[in-house]
Amino acid sequence: MQQVYDFLKKCGTYYIATCDGDQPRVRPFGTVDIFEGKLYFQTGKVKDVAKQLENNPKIEISGMADGKWIRLSAEAVADDRYEPKAHMLDAYPELKGMYSADDGNTIVYYLKNAKAVICSFTEAPEIISF
Repeated sequence: MQQVYDFLKKCGTYYIATCDGDQPRVRPFGTVDIFEGKLYFQTGKVKDVAKQLENNPKIEISGMADGKWIRLSAEAVADDRYEPKAHMLDAYPELKGMYSADDGNTIVYYLKNAKAVICSFTEAPEIISF
């Protein structure tokens, strides 16, 4: 998990794909955090992505860094506790102008049943499950 976290941090921006009925939706993300041994990302409850995850928690994440790319499939599990939201916002203080841990909008998700593949054109794929 630490290796996936480090890779996503290097990406800066990575992309999460969700399902909206029968239509895939992809959007950029930049938050990633480890809290209580789980890998988290953050968004707002009012956003379409949160509504899509409520209907279908399966996601794929993709990003590139240093000539490599990651494909990560997982289930996104909502964690509405104050503590992981506060931890995330402490890691990304620039978001505190838009979000707070107790605003009723901020939501964090951790990844469950995650399988990541880190690939390049020159190396064998590396598979990481957590």
